[in-house]
Amino acid sequence: AVNLGAPLKQAFPGFFQASEVASSDPQVAAIDTVPKPNRRTKLWELPARHHCPVIGTCMPLEELAKFARRFSFDCDHRDEFALHLEVVACAGGRNVVSESIQKHLERKYKIHILRFERAKSDADVLALWQEHCARGDVAGALWAATTHKAASDATRQRIYADVHMLSHQVGAGQAADSRWLAHLVKENAASKVALEKQKKQQASSEAKLGQQLQRISGELERLRPAGEEVVLLRARLAAVESGTPIANMERKLLGLQSENDVLTLATKRSQALGDALKTAQAEVQALARERNQLANVRDALERLLLIGEADESPEESCHGMCFRCEHGAQIRNVLFVGGRSALLTQYRALADRVGIRLTHHDGGLEEALSRLPDMIKGADAVMCPTDCVSHNAYYQVKRQCKHTGKTCLLFKGSGVSGFAVALARLTSGRLSPGTASGSL
Repeated sequence: AVNLGAPLKQAFPGFFQASEVASSDPQVAAIDTVPKPNRRTKLWELPARHHCPVIGTCMPLEELAKFARRFSFDCDHRDEFALHLEVVACAGGRNVVSESIQKHLERKYKIHILRFERAKSDADVLALWQEHCARGDVAGALWAATTHKAASDATRQRIYADVHMLSHQVGAGQAADSRWLAHLVKENAASKVALEKQKKQQASSEAKLGQQLQRISGELERLRPAGEEVVLLRARLAAVESGTPIANMERKLLGLQSENDVLTLATKRSQALGDALKTAQAEVQALARERNQLANVRDALERLLLIGEADESPEESCHGMCFRCEHGAQIRNVLFVGGRSALLTQYRALADRVGIRLTHHDGGLEEALSRLPDMIKGADAVMCPTDCVSHNAYYQVKRQCKHTGKTCLLFKGSGVSGFAVALARLTSGRLSPGTASGSL
């Protein structure tokens, strides 16, 4: 097994000498006195401080893992930092690992190397690097420029500084944004699946109700002749009472009683069917309300997910219905009272996507309610989930917002979806400043 571990300071000199310039380094000055070679610089010939950015930028983690398995590195292959450290240590000298990495990078970035060959001077190398860096083509340009035969140590130091600062600016938020985007996409897909399921259930219920309605209509048509017979029987009864022979009345009375029993039974059955129809209609209305709520959640999540991705152009006007408008621009600091503490990070991530700074008060669980007046005064608007907040905090929020004229949005649903719908309504511009809105 290869065990080429090196001290951290030797492997990462750039972290300990970030402010050191090339002209003040005696070793660099000595190198500058040596005539420039007529070939490109090899990986192990580069100054040690350049190994870390070159390996970290030009070789993704999956490539490092392949080299670790190929050369049996003596480290945990699942430890990303350990893999990086081992490869950087190997790059410090000429060995089988550094030679393999040299060949791999030469093949991988052949196009960039050919592109940089037109640079004939140190200034041309720096200008071409800055051109690639400005459009985000960093990895291949870093390898081609750093190993270029015309590149000076000052140019390599400038490239090192650019990559170092770029890693600070980009690396911090890239992983969190990717995970959160994947979570939103997954949640959106789940909402769509649930909505389709609800649509199928509703279609099935509507089909059943249609069949019941047809049966009831047929039953009513069947009962209509019985009603007409009742009219005739009443006329005959009147005739009997007026003096028609009793024998005829008794003979026909039995038939009348039998048909009256049938009519009574049919009436009860019709009433039962009517009650069943009312119950089914109530269920349909409940399903429709639930479908509308799910559609609102879906629309809010899609709207928050797509914020900032669409190109802003004169033709694509929001018509005053987004956070970029005059009213939306007035809401930048929002106080969120109550909710689930475990979801606070996700609440804030959603608020950050629409340019809102979210301040949180737990509604009196651990924080004092006496802080609410000052926090409400410092906020542009207040959001409060009514199903996850204490009664004292709820009434104090309503009272303070009414007293200070702050916009107050009270809504049901303390989950991420409920918060997203409420946030979309708050940033839509439909709530006038200084007004309070009831539960969603």
